[in-house]
Amino acid sequence: MDIVDVRERAIRALCDQQYADIVDLVVWVDNDVAYAANHLGRVCWTEEGRQLLDGTDPIGSEDPMAFLPYAEELANPSPARSTENAYPYPRVRLLSFFSDPERSPDLAIVHTPRHDFRDQRGHTGEHGSLDLVQSRAPWVMSGQGVRREGFVHDHARLVDVGPTLAALAGVPEAELQDRDGAALDGRPRLEHLDSVQPRRVIGILWDGGHSGEVLCGAEEGWLPNVARLIERGLAFRGGAIAEFPSITLTNHTAILTGVGPGRHGVMGNVYYDRVKKHQVVPNDQSTWHRSAEWLHDSVATIFEMVNDHAGAPGPVRTACIDEAIDRGADYSTMGLMRETGESTTDALDDFLPPKESPYRTSDEFEWDGWFTWSQRVDDLGLQQILDLWADPTAAPRLTWWSNIVSDAGHHEGGPRSRQGREGLIQSDRRLGVFLDHLEAHGVIDEVTILLTADHGFEASDPAVTGSWQAALDGLGVPYREEGPNPGLVYFGIEGGRDYV
Repeated sequence: MDIVDVRERAIRALCDQQYADIVDLVVWVDNDVAYAANHLGRVCWTEEGRQLLDGTDPIGSEDPMAFLPYAEELANPSPARSTENAYPYPRVRLLSFFSDPERSPDLAIVHTPRHDFRDQRGHTGEHGSLDLVQSRAPWVMSGQGVRREGFVHDHARLVDVGPTLAALAGVPEAELQDRDGAALDGRPRLEHLDSVQPRRVIGILWDGGHSGEVLCGAEEGWLPNVARLIERGLAFRGGAIAEFPSITLTNHTAILTGVGPGRHGVMGNVYYDRVKKHQVVPNDQSTWHRSAEWLHDSVATIFEMVNDHAGAPGPVRTACIDEAIDRGADYSTMGLMRETGESTTDALDDFLPPKESPYRTSDEFEWDGWFTWSQRVDDLGLQQILDLWADPTAAPRLTWWSNIVSDAGHHEGGPRSRQGREGLIQSDRRLGVFLDHLEAHGVIDEVTILLTADHGFEASDPAVTGSWQAALDGLGVPYREEGPNPGLVYFGIEGGRDYV
């Protein structure tokens, strides 16, 4: 099979006008040149920049600071046309995603922001796109050494989070590298600090924490504890840009290794391994506790980096709470799960507190089983971090604390929905309990905190439905499509559209 020829036929079929409402972009890489196309035209990115190859340029902007202030995002949520949208760092993100010979697909199909594909395992609120709003996570830094600058007109990348935390925890910048000695894709963002010295560092992730909403909540007062962090530090208006795809496990891994998917190997929540000839599902209730198994051997996690240099007292130098990518952490929730020999869900059920979370504001969403389970997981996470920090003098040098109810709320309700905001408010309340704990022990100004997320969110439109499966079936060749967002297409492999 001539993969190049099949891919070209697939691109032409997918870029037909009949799919204009549901196909935002088809993206691929060939000979270190990144490409994107849709019904309007085709472009490529080389070292010299973006070049129009055919038709009209489908890319509206590459500006990572687009849709600011937040009112601009609100004025045009989920843009209907790619020419109204922004796609930051397209070349570097696509080159990374398509550089793994074992796991990268032959092409990826990106849904339009308004595409409602709930009949294909999608949700009301979605992410995964190359576009800015789905890729923008918050970046809030606070505490020891951080300048009190408030809201800053700046942005970072999510691959910068891990190097920043590791550097603050004592890893020399020259030794921020993978196991083969190669430099990381991200860099430590230390320019807003007065000093760089080893300290206790806490990284907090609110999964799916839509950046615009998080900062809006801080400014309007309904996320008072995020505001509390910003008062003692800063927040980037442009947030932090996710790797492509803007999917959970791809970006949890990018954060905690400082490299993109082409190096760490986690191409999405679901993907295909050509060498092992099977589907990989690292982001599932039955496999979360094993997710770190799919990292490439060359990757080093920040827990491993910090443990090589930490001189912190006590047996726990690094701690990883409710996080799948935990390799090397001295304390790990998923490690406790692995010891039971059960699936993550079954093992966690033995540890989880009662369903009636004290941090919910109402019982309006108790019908949503995933949302209520996420509440309990996050309640457990709060208890773990309070236990680890019961004696701040013996606390870990690096603590990573992941929260998931914010993601559950945004998937079901979409951004700016009551359920989406409920997830954020609950996360803020748990954050407040921990900050009160630090303050009560007199150490709140002796630690550095970085709050972020793994992606943003956009809302679908129930009037925009459909499927591109016929375009792929019509090629008459075997293929496998993993998904649902984006669709990762592997030619020459039987399986068809696996997620329908």
